[in-house]
Amino acid sequence: MVRRRPLLAGAACALLPLPATAGEQKTLQLGTRVIEVDGKPATRYRVSQPSGDWGLALDEGDTFDVRLVNGLSVTSGLHWHGLNPPWRQDGVPYISAPPLLAGKQAEYKFPAQPTGTRWMHSHFGLQEQDLLAAPLIVRETSAIKSGLQEIVVLFEDFTWKNPALVFEELRKPTMTMSMSGGSMGDARADLNDVPYDAFLANDRTLADPQVFDVDKGAEVRLRLINGAASTNFMIDLGPLEGTVVTVDGNPVVPIKVREFPLAVSQRVDIVLRVPDDGKAVPVLARGEGLTMQTGVILRPPGAAIAKVMDVAAMAAPALTLADELKLSALQPLPARPVDRSIPVALTGDMAAYIWGMAVHDQGGAPAIIAKGERIELVMRNATMMAHPMHLHGHSFQVTEINGRAIAGAVRDTVLVPPRTTVKVAFDADNPGLWAYHCHNLYHLAAGMFTTVVYEGFT
Repeated sequence: MVRRRPLLAGAACALLPLPATAGEQKTLQLGTRVIEVDGKPATRYRVSQPSGDWGLALDEGDTFDVRLVNGLSVTSGLHWHGLNPPWRQDGVPYISAPPLLAGKQAEYKFPAQPTGTRWMHSHFGLQEQDLLAAPLIVRETSAIKSGLQEIVVLFEDFTWKNPALVFEELRKPTMTMSMSGGSMGDARADLNDVPYDAFLANDRTLADPQVFDVDKGAEVRLRLINGAASTNFMIDLGPLEGTVVTVDGNPVVPIKVREFPLAVSQRVDIVLRVPDDGKAVPVLARGEGLTMQTGVILRPPGAAIAKVMDVAAMAAPALTLADELKLSALQPLPARPVDRSIPVALTGDMAAYIWGMAVHDQGGAPAIIAKGERIELVMRNATMMAHPMHLHGHSFQVTEINGRAIAGAVRDTVLVPPRTTVKVAFDADNPGLWAYHCHNLYHLAAGMFTTVVYEGFT
């Protein structure tokens, strides 16, 4: 039984492979792996290169030139989350291209943009819950020149159940739920739909965490990815203070944090100085509203590693947008008026477990835009659950939260908490038919999905 999958490896840092020779096509293979959870083996999906390296790392200026081989016995595929490729290469089945049949392959080639911490995952059925995901890093020239060790961590939620059964149980009628997308007194229903068996960090629990060797007193760059199917996390640095330098791969005016919210599919890069005292440092992620946690350990030479429990003393709070209000983009959108404002109502019926996003108050209607426009999406959450909203093919800037105008972060996913209105803006510069949805896998599957369509695109 393989307990540890091969991690990204190379000379520059512990988790990133050396970039391939310029112009060389890379191969990614879909297959299975065996991990250990609570002392028991679990077979789940994997994404790796022929060398065994997990996921993919490129450098700024590289071309994303990838052959994707489906070595599974089922139909699948990958979406390149956070990259802005041509529409036909986005990896969303039946939206950008047909799904990838078992034993077949597909080729992708486009500029690897934007740079930063991205990731890849299946957009077919519920495969993401079976861990069909991996890091996708486009290393910034500035990060390379800094010489900082980089540590990539993919957080995921794990269940022993078949995802189809999880979804079936969620959709069973219940009389205790209200019609507003929340519960009447059940906090778990408001924050977490699924009671998970474990949380993982690079495939491992805190019973056997990934340990990274670091230099005492050195700065390291944490590239943290929330690859969970439906769990928001609170990143916990304990007594240490780190500096947030990017969110969703995009640079922000640095802010100091000890905790930082990371909604489903969001990423954060945090620069952290390892203490001079030579002690090992845990980097933890607690599930929203839960005491269950996972994490990795940073170990200076000779440091003893104390056991970290997978249950924290206190539950993580519900995620809010307090930190979002503090973020400012280092590279904001150019100033210009909004050409088109599109209202999007986030709706839900928790009793029937039906979720939706009505564009212009019309359920199922796409958002129609035109090339060259500055677009504003006005997302009003009428439910009692938070929704991490993701737009494919574009990067947007957060511009307003509950009526408060901000020059916020540039992102591809923004959390819209209950009874909250969030506005984002983007430039319509990538014609096509683009997925736009909640990134909670089960909300998406239950209807919180639409498209953004360019007028007259071909």
